[in-house]
Amino acid sequence: MGVGDWKPPISGIRQPVSGLFPDALTVAPEPGRRGFLRPTRAARFALAMPGRSFHFPAMKRPQWFLRGLVWWGVPVWLAVAEEWTPLFNGRDLEGWVQRGGRARYFVENGELVGESVPRTPNSFLCTVRAYTNFILELEFKPTAGLNSGIQVRSECFDTPRTVELDGKTYRIPAGRVHGYQVEIDPGERAWTGGIYDEARRGWLRNLRDNAAARQAFRPNAWNTLRIECRGDLIKTWLNGVPAAELRDGVTPAGFIALQVHGVGERTEPLQIRWRNIRICELP
Repeated sequence: MGVGDWKPPISGIRQPVSGLFPDALTVAPEPGRRGFLRPTRAARFALAMPGRSFHFPAMKRPQWFLRGLVWWGVPVWLAVAEEWTPLFNGRDLEGWVQRGGRARYFVENGELVGESVPRTPNSFLCTVRAYTNFILELEFKPTAGLNSGIQVRSECFDTPRTVELDGKTYRIPAGRVHGYQVEIDPGERAWTGGIYDEARRGWLRNLRDNAAARQAFRPNAWNTLRIECRGDLIKTWLNGVPAAELRDGVTPAGFIALQVHGVGERTEPLQIRWRNIRICELP
């Protein structure tokens, strides 16, 4: 039996694959099975398709990972997500708490909906617990005209704080959510996937020079974001296309949050929807 004929089950991760050296390509045995893992035809096909994202049948608890495989003379890193955990149960907002403004958050048809209200600042639906190193994946569908974002490693304090960053002083009011935000920008600028520092330094990595990522955004449709936080490195992908990469160690841990941006006096409700929100914690 050749390598191309041996087909182990593959865990359910949408992974961006870039050229012959992907950041991660997932292969795993069945639960309870042990043995040497070899690349499948699907894996070889993925490696031959740079810039594409692939989805394989899901498996609940992949247990093994294989690193540093030399295949056809090319080192290929194969990694398995040991445990994917849903952050949204599809029924209610258990595990989340709202901070900041008064935008509405509710569940409809198994989707988490954020809806704007007038005369309120930025609103954030935050995870109850904090996370340090992780991979976060989710799908989102924004309404034109409503800016939004995904906070990672973010914080909120009951008392005012002052921080010194890059020689500048930032005063953070009590109750103000602040930290890294992965932008959701449905406007003409199309910087979805860029990295912004909410309530502190502003833009850290925009998409001005990344036409491929700007063009990857699908208006009025479901899009997929992948966010990896490992040590001081934050990387993002939009619909499988690399969007932004940042090294910054200011905030090593914090909660995850879904933002509904303030809309000023606008009374017409604008919505953004999220679904399939899941996290894989890393060492």
